[in-house]
Amino acid sequence: MTDTPKPFAPGAFLHLRANQLAKGAPIAPPITTASMFHLPGQPDGSDFYGRATNPTWNDVEKQLTVLEQAPTRLFPSGMAAISAALFATCRSKTRLLLPSDGYYTTRLLADRFLAQLGVTVVERPTAAFEDGGFDGFDVVFLESPSNPGLDMMDIAATAQAVRAAGGITIADNTTLTPLGQRPLDLGVDIVVSSDTKAMGGHSDLLLGHVSSRNDDVMEAITDWRLYSGAIPGPHAAWLLHRGLETLEVRFDRMCHNAEALAARLAEHPSVQTLRFPGLPQDPAHNLARAQCSRFGFLISFTLADEATAEAFINDCPLIRPATSFGGVHSSAERRARWGDAVDPGFVRLSVGIEPAEELWAAIEAAL
Repeated sequence: MTDTPKPFAPGAFLHLRANQLAKGAPIAPPITTASMFHLPGQPDGSDFYGRATNPTWNDVEKQLTVLEQAPTRLFPSGMAAISAALFATCRSKTRLLLPSDGYYTTRLLADRFLAQLGVTVVERPTAAFEDGGFDGFDVVFLESPSNPGLDMMDIAATAQAVRAAGGITIADNTTLTPLGQRPLDLGVDIVVSSDTKAMGGHSDLLLGHVSSRNDDVMEAITDWRLYSGAIPGPHAAWLLHRGLETLEVRFDRMCHNAEALAARLAEHPSVQTLRFPGLPQDPAHNLARAQCSRFGFLISFTLADEATAEAFINDCPLIRPATSFGGVHSSAERRARWGDAVDPGFVRLSVGIEPAEELWAAIEAAL
């Protein structure tokens, strides 16, 4: 197990690599594309083969380890990270609990593959996740806020109850990042994230990571990556290293913008329902205040119907109609098109770093 985590310090994080450099070394990490490494004699922990280690990954994993305050492994996508966490903890006759309103691909993975291997998959809605208790569940996967509905659960209480029942918890923290919420500090055993989104921030890479303070878990995660071959590319890793150095600044701007926009959207006559944990009237507000340091950059709301939602998304010049979220550009999509159990006019808005007043003017005009 790791020592007690230290508070995240953005300044020290920015100089994490630079403070360890020899004279004449590049400030930015090199992109190492080698599949083979010079290895005379016996293996001694040095880089030896591109499926096992890579110097560019190592630099990014050092960054992520500081962010999460826990050992971390990098994966080629968020779903690769989720797959590693689930396949490292589930086996035949495992009982797995998932949020019924979380990211839908996690449920598809469980239903189409884990269930075929003898895993019993059970689903519950995020807002009622604790109902029924956790006795008999070996692995409990949670996502708070849920994607796309932004419901929340008490992470600390859930983690404590699952541990008391003999289970292990996995939390998908993609929507808030370690700067908005720290599931490991709240007692969760494993955290996963899609770094494709806010962590990278520029909509130009696919990566994910798994972090845990449990040494046995991290050994299993590392073995899964080595033996499955689910390895990240060095160029994507390099892009993530660059993106992480501006995460604190980007995330702060995105959260500020979202708070300003959510309050105005909630009062707009075209908006029928709206969810944003930062609003005092949101059902999850008190819980968000207790367990989150920021309220995030995602807003969900419902417009009159599918046509109205599509017109809003497609006509606003400062919103990109795109799936995924967390980039510097504001983006939105109508999540019903992917089969999420939401209203046809439901919109998930990912707020970017544009000037808030300019962004609001464009949104108001489109509405």
